[in-house]
Amino acid sequence: MDKPVVAVLFGGRSSEHSISSATAGGVLRAIDRDRYRVIPVGVTRDGAFVLEDDDPDKFALDPEHLPEVADNGSRVLWPEAAGARRMRVRTADGSVEELGDVDVVLPILHGSHGEDGTIQGFFDTLELRYAGAGVIDSAICMDKHFMKVALRGAGVPVSPGITVRRADADAASVVAAMGDAAFPWFVKPARAGSSVGVSKVHSVDELDEALRVAFAEDDKVLVEQGIVGREVEVGVLEGRAGAENRASLPGEIVLTTREFYDFEGKYLGGEGVDVVCPADLTDAEIDSLQQMALRAFAAVDGRGLARVDFFLSADGPVVNELNTMPGFTPISMFPKCWIASGMTYPELISDLIETALAR
Repeated sequence: MDKPVVAVLFGGRSSEHSISSATAGGVLRAIDRDRYRVIPVGVTRDGAFVLEDDDPDKFALDPEHLPEVADNGSRVLWPEAAGARRMRVRTADGSVEELGDVDVVLPILHGSHGEDGTIQGFFDTLELRYAGAGVIDSAICMDKHFMKVALRGAGVPVSPGITVRRADADAASVVAAMGDAAFPWFVKPARAGSSVGVSKVHSVDELDEALRVAFAEDDKVLVEQGIVGREVEVGVLEGRAGAENRASLPGEIVLTTREFYDFEGKYLGGEGVDVVCPADLTDAEIDSLQQMALRAFAAVDGRGLARVDFFLSADGPVVNELNTMPGFTPISMFPKCWIASGMTYPELISDLIETALAR
């Protein structure tokens, strides 16, 4: 029997291009080659779909040289009609070569044009099966404003704050809208990830610069009151063939000297932060976090996977956000949580693929 063909899609047009490329390095190295045949498809920063090298080392995450998809002149040609699965590539010299029929796409794209429902809609139109989140949950969770609306509507507690548009972006208006909310505040783009554009604000004097940084990423920004509590994250996987969705053991972000879990701390080995998985929690706390993670996943019509980020306060867990394509490098929290729960990294990749094939 032929192996299922998996198109691993990575790179992309967002500011998280390099993180997606680094994730591809981990996935290409770990995917079970005895079970699947792989077609690596890169998306350049300009949005070209290119046939990439099946070389994990090419996409290693090096703080001195972040990996990226370069335009090699090839162009991947997706199936030409709904229901077709034939993939081809036009090479740099203009010739067209067959890649075979694709069974499932594994889109490990982060940010806009990848994690926001747009690529998912493209594959839905082509009737191509794909792993991970669908159009609705991707779009909702990509926009932190609407994500909080959906969670509040389902009775899931979220961090207090306001949404600011560029036209209302002066510091005085923000201060007035935040009322008596105590500092620190977090200022973050509504539609960016990997902590890109996020600032921790300790006083009004820091607000203008934080808004400038956030608005460089998006024209809609959230200003949220900081919550005193432990930073805990739970992975969720969709149940297959009618089975219930599953929640992992929680992991914890322990800050020692770093202000918050920023881009450098997440991906570049920055000092001042430890990732502890499983987190040191009571059975009751674990159950509470897992149940709320599953409620949050259901509230956004979750499919495939998500990482649910919490603040565990004295009053209980508060959801900070959901990520429908969380950091997926071998050292990222989402795989670590599932490894602590009894899976291996290759098994986690296979689980996503098999769930998509079973749809």
